[in-house]
Amino acid sequence: MISIVIVEDLEEIRSGLVQLLKQQEDFLVLSAFHDGVDAMPEIIELQPDIVIMDINMPGMSGIDCIRQIKDHCQGTQFMIFTIYENDEKIVDALAAGASGYLLKKTSPDKMVEAIKELHQGGSPMSSQIARKVIGYFKEAKPEDNNQLTKKENEILLLLSKGFLYKEIAGKLSITMGTVTQHIHHIYEKLHVANRTEAINKVFGRK
Repeated sequence: MISIVIVEDLEEIRSGLVQLLKQQEDFLVLSAFHDGVDAMPEIIELQPDIVIMDINMPGMSGIDCIRQIKDHCQGTQFMIFTIYENDEKIVDALAAGASGYLLKKTSPDKMVEAIKELHQGGSPMSSQIARKVIGYFKEAKPEDNNQLTKKENEILLLLSKGFLYKEIAGKLSITMGTVTQHIHHIYEKLHVANRTEAINKVFGRK
């Protein structure tokens, strides 16, 4: 069971998320909050697996909220859920400790898959966001990349384009379990902890 807390100031979106996630057998919605100020002490107490966090909220931004509580919630993964696509917000959110970044136009099915992927150790991002992240990096140099197998390089390329584990499995005609194993091996070989670090390591800063 994946425990989830939602922090979103718009009632319609917050209620919609609660309704969507409560329909999933393996999700447990612990609570939903209107803003980060009220959410902070409760998240620290509840220690959920996943926090779905808006950015622009009254009193405190979602990015500031993550920054302040991240160290108190070692087992919690943070997913940004926002309308913002600009580079500064993306960088700030990832630097604060977010492991996923989805836009509010994400379909319900992709939202559910992204939460599962985040819980499995992935870093799901909307494709538009992943393209912006990869925009920070230059073309991979062969010498930086040759420790990975051909399949691992294919998977890392698809990750950099924002594909979810399930979509990568479909494109490469392998199981999600195999995708997860390959990604684990990629992270081990590159000595990184997540998708963003792997892309940075392989593609290098511009």
